[in-house]
Amino acid sequence: MGAVKTKRMPRAVREQQMLDAAVRIFGQRGYMAASMDEIAELAGVSKPLVYLYLNSKEDLFTACIRREAAALTAAVRAGVRPGLPADRQLWDGLRAFFAHTAEHPDGWSVLHLQARTHGEGFAAEVAAMREEIVAFVTELIVVAAREAHRDPDLPEREVAGLAEALVGAAESLATWANATPGTTARQPAATLMNFAWAGLGNLMDGHPWTPPVRP
Repeated sequence: MGAVKTKRMPRAVREQQMLDAAVRIFGQRGYMAASMDEIAELAGVSKPLVYLYLNSKEDLFTACIRREAAALTAAVRAGVRPGLPADRQLWDGLRAFFAHTAEHPDGWSVLHLQARTHGEGFAAEVAAMREEIVAFVTELIVVAAREAHRDPDLPEREVAGLAEALVGAAESLATWANATPGTTARQPAATLMNFAWAGLGNLMDGHPWTPPVRP
């Protein structure tokens, strides 16, 4: 009997298989501790094939960052339905963010923990993703102010600061939620809405908190 021939897997499919394995190893073991041997074994391919497709460990890690960043950004945008009130859009976006980071904990570890601490090039990839999300949240805050007809012209610095604070809090909460068993995506999303939306409402009502004046 002749040898059984297996169907050759398309390059794009094989590459995604390698990235899946790499994200898992990088996310769980860290960039420095991860080895190309482990990644190749988990992907079910030879180490030379990983190098052939993705050149080096650095290039592989960069490819992982870019894929996970694009997936997270797409998930947040897809979770927000235009036409709904601004608070509902923000709520839906937050739920989508926390649902995605919970469903892809290794990907979130790559983005939030690994990429930021292993070189400027890796950190820059994550920074680009973060800027896109901050811009998206900024627009939601601007829309909220216009809808409320309270202060449609919030100072640009206030809006930018609010968006940065909101995204930073979401990042920290995602890491906390992933480390806390039994936490659902709704819980950190609700926590952040209660924290941020009430403060935004006071600001638009013209009642911002001000620090005490020292004598």
